[in-house]
Amino acid sequence: MSEKAIFLDRDDTLIEDPGYINNPEQVKLLDGVPEALIQLKALGYKLIVVTNQSAVAHGIVTEKVLGEIHERLKQLLAEKNTSLDRIYYCPYHPEGVVPKYCKESNSRKPSPGMLLKAADEMDIDLGQSWCVGNSSRDIEAGLQAGCKTILIDMPPAHQKQPASSLSPAGVNPDYKAVNIKEAVNIVKKYLRSPAEEQKQAQPISTSQTEAAPQTADEVSEAAESPERIEVQQPAPEPQEPEIQHTEQPKQAVKPPIRLPEPRKQTLKTPIPEPPKQILEPQILPAAEPQIPADKTEDLLSSILGQLKSMQRAEMFGEFSIMRLMAGIVQIIVLFCLLVTVWFLMSPERQDNSVFIALGFAIVFQLMTLTFYIMQGKK
Repeated sequence: MSEKAIFLDRDDTLIEDPGYINNPEQVKLLDGVPEALIQLKALGYKLIVVTNQSAVAHGIVTEKVLGEIHERLKQLLAEKNTSLDRIYYCPYHPEGVVPKYCKESNSRKPSPGMLLKAADEMDIDLGQSWCVGNSSRDIEAGLQAGCKTILIDMPPAHQKQPASSLSPAGVNPDYKAVNIKEAVNIVKKYLRSPAEEQKQAQPISTSQTEAAPQTADEVSEAAESPERIEVQQPAPEPQEPEIQHTEQPKQAVKPPIRLPEPRKQTLKTPIPEPPKQILEPQILPAAEPQIPADKTEDLLSSILGQLKSMQRAEMFGEFSIMRLMAGIVQIIVLFCLLVTVWFLMSPERQDNSVFIALGFAIVFQLMTLTFYIMQGKK
């Protein structure tokens, strides 16, 4: 039985991308990557990295150093109790300076060569697999291989490369996510309701729903033909309206009675003319410039998309221990204040106890403010 896999880009999908990485010490996992890989493995997916590494062709790094970089990546993931099943990379580039690697290759994304090679070597069912990356090259490679695709569309403030080089040009991904954690949630949602997702992805034409019943020969011919056959019902022939005849007794037709026409009377009294009104010129306000409806809708759509991206980024943001500590200390402050009130209401009132409780409240309140300031600077 074939396996299913998640094909992952490397830079800005699993690890930070400072440019061309040429030292294993530069490898740093992105936030949430180990947890996301653990969840994907639990769903039964093989985890395969497919990455373009033109730095080899440009002479920035050797294949030996690249292997050390990938070993460092595996080590960091092993420390977090997860791992990758395999790593594929393409060192070729047509504008490289190293003659050995200066050429075009079918393995270089957006070509699907690395995905097809992994499917052949690891018995992967590409129809059940996903391709996740942050550029149009990753999406196009996944679509050509027959995978479902997710674009890691980070907010502009977190992108280290120009948005024009990351956004798909003429390539539409199946889904978009702000980071790999949201990509895992998309895969989980798809697995929970695959039938509904496929119904939404494939629109149903009205010609299919209104088609007449077909005979067995027509069904077999439609199955063999690669094109969809639409059966049109013949238009109903117009029918003459039915006339219902009812027998009624014949009645004598009486001639119509003509009434005398009223005489026209002429009025001799002249009709007074209405008084002429002098119309004063009115100064109309200048017409306000109107914004075309198309531009307004585009502006509102872009604002709404930006707000959604910011909301998703905050939803999957980093957990703050400083904020948690501030909340706990704030609860202690409230408790000290309650103790102070209880000492004041006590019949055996002791001023020393009141001052001590109030002093503790002040100290803990200062600690709360300190934690919030540290969180802001972080």
